[in-house]
Amino acid sequence: MKKVDFQNLILFENEDYLVINKPPYLSSLDDRHEAQNILDLAKAYTADSQLCHRLDKETSGCLVIAKNPEAYRHLAMQFENREVEKVYHAVIEGIKDFRQELVDRNLVATNKGIAKVSKEGKPAQTVFSTLKTYYAHTLVECKPITGRLHQIRVHLAYLKAPICGDTLYGGKPLYLSSLKRRFNLKKDTEELPIMQRVSLHAYSIEFLGMGGKPIKVSAPYPKDFQVLVHQLEKNA
Repeated sequence: MKKVDFQNLILFENEDYLVINKPPYLSSLDDRHEAQNILDLAKAYTADSQLCHRLDKETSGCLVIAKNPEAYRHLAMQFENREVEKVYHAVIEGIKDFRQELVDRNLVATNKGIAKVSKEGKPAQTVFSTLKTYYAHTLVECKPITGRLHQIRVHLAYLKAPICGDTLYGGKPLYLSSLKRRFNLKKDTEELPIMQRVSLHAYSIEFLGMGGKPIKVSAPYPKDFQVLVHQLEKNA
């Protein structure tokens, strides 16, 4: 992955917090296989930086970084009290009409880093609403109330609406040939999915700043997510 210019990722900044638009494929924390990660880049920008939450490596979008220990504690309390509002967008398989659909299913994480629905698991709730339907897919708004591993992905799979490209939880990669009626692939070339990752983006986040003033930030779609939505619109 080419070197990331951290300043280009910043969507919001004040004396206490940074909100960045995390690119896909960049780890939040130290990753043995990668030369760079968000935490190191943030510390190079502001020495006392701490990540207030995490996003999966493949997931893009809003990530909040505290610039000092007080700011970190202030937001950690809001996360603990479930006062932070996070909104994700996902492209899922099938046509679904979710209207504030609440999934309230406990999740347990295995030692292989996979989550599953289980009565023995920790409480997990997500609210889903349909934003737009296409020919055979749906763009969905996901609001996690809790913050469990792979929560949105597992809850959507539970609703039989897996996220496109999420092979871990039953989602299939989405190819242009399946959308375009007259699609011709060049001879001797292998078709790649439109989006080569889980189609999930952390669209916005809202929390209270140190002075009690609300901070709300939204992150534009990265290029691959934009292309996917554009192709769905074109071939709807």
